[in-house]
Amino acid sequence: MPFNYDLDFEKIDFRERPELYRVGVGEQGVLLVQPYKSEILPHWRFKTAKEAETSADTIYAQFLDYKAKEDFVGMDMARKFLQMGYTRARRYANHPSGRKYPKNPQAEPDAASRQTARAHVLPQAEDWADSEKARAAAIFYERYRRAKDDPAYLALKERHVARYGK
Repeated sequence: MPFNYDLDFEKIDFRERPELYRVGVGEQGVLLVQPYKSEILPHWRFKTAKEAETSADTIYAQFLDYKAKEDFVGMDMARKFLQMGYTRARRYANHPSGRKYPKNPQAEPDAASRQTARAHVLPQAEDWADSEKARAAAIFYERYRRAKDDPAYLALKERHVARYGK
């Protein structure tokens, strides 16, 4: 089931109400689900490889702490922050301005205009493969894969989906 953006995220404590949590796709809800957002976000950094190493290690340690408590929602949110560290660092490695497109496709008024805007991609940075941001992305990617493929995480995810259909 898709992530439910219609919930009152400011009022819901997902540790107390895990049945309301939907995994969604990728990073959906990463900046919404409390109290996990408040616990993980302060540690999320990817500006340099050194910051990424500290950040990814801290967030992965949080993942392991949630795992020890069999807190699937916490594990999934930590996984999402690790994934987001990878994708954001990778975006800046590819495009130092952070902009992939000359025009923001999401600001376009209709689907055809959004598709046209996405067809025009800015050139990739020359050092996309070995820049500081590329090294930061690789650090986050390794921790993300470790979390995503963790057998306990996969079992708890399966149990969550079977129990709540989400």
